[in-house]
Amino acid sequence: MRRSLLLIGIGLTLGSSSLFAAGKFSASSIKGTGLKHTGHLAISNDSRAITVLQFDGQISKALLTLKSSRTLAYHPFGSVYQSNAPLTAPMPAFLSQIIQEAAQKHGVDPRLIAAVAARESRYNAAAVSPVGAQGVMQLMPATARYLGVTNPFDARENVVAGTKYLRLLLDTFKGDLDLTLAAYNAGPGAVQRFGGVPPFRETMDYVRSIRTNYEASVKKF
Repeated sequence: MRRSLLLIGIGLTLGSSSLFAAGKFSASSIKGTGLKHTGHLAISNDSRAITVLQFDGQISKALLTLKSSRTLAYHPFGSVYQSNAPLTAPMPAFLSQIIQEAAQKHGVDPRLIAAVAARESRYNAAAVSPVGAQGVMQLMPATARYLGVTNPFDARENVVAGTKYLRLLLDTFKGDLDLTLAAYNAGPGAVQRFGGVPPFRETMDYVRSIRTNYEASVKKF
């Protein structure tokens, strides 16, 4: 994960807000302001803006909107939510089990989680990037805290939280694989600001590498 904060793009902050505390957000699609769990956050995406909403009973309020003058074009990748897909990538057995459990819990293809993990950390639970990202799926410390992670070097905690964030991005970008991966690497705000994958060499290489790995694993079955 390059430099993203959960749901915060380049140049955007929420100051000292604790609105992203553990367990207080949902990746559910928003179609109105119907009854939601009190205090939960969710995402609304109308192609020109991503809005973070907080629900208090039946009342919602926008907390943050990332706007773009460009309309995002979405190209859903069919299998990203296939949580029962077989996982055959070579990795430690315990990590394979964790990834499959996280996939089931959050409804994400385990082959995609594995492809992200391979690129991010080479499946190394002790990995730390030059910018401070930690663990198997390389969560930034602030992102890990927002996701409720107490020990980012615990493989299970890290992968489950990273998968939760990946699912949130998949829902935000309507299953578009490239936009989701770009947001995981550079932040959803950067994707919105550039109207697509940001023109950062690292991000473009990141998206291409994971997509290639994932597509190859999908073609096996």
